[in-house]
Amino acid sequence: MITKRYDLRREVGGSWTVFDVFTGLPLIDPENETMLAIGLSVEKAEKVLDLMNFADCMRRVS
Repeated sequence: MITKRYDLRREVGGSWTVFDVFTGLPLIDPENETMLAIGLSVEKAEKVLDLMNFADCMRRVS
C-alpha cells in the first residue's frame, strides 16, 4: 500500500491546511513556490487533498 503524501491539519481559528506528511510543510506550488493550501474551508481542503494524493499516487506507480 502506498503512503498518502498529503494530509489535513486544522489551524487555529478553524481553517484547514493541506500539508506534505514527509516534510510537515504546507502544500507548495513547485512552479512559483507559493503556498497553495492554507486557510481553506474543510470542504475545499478535502477536495485539494483528494486531488493531490491521487496525482501523487499516479506519479509513483507509473
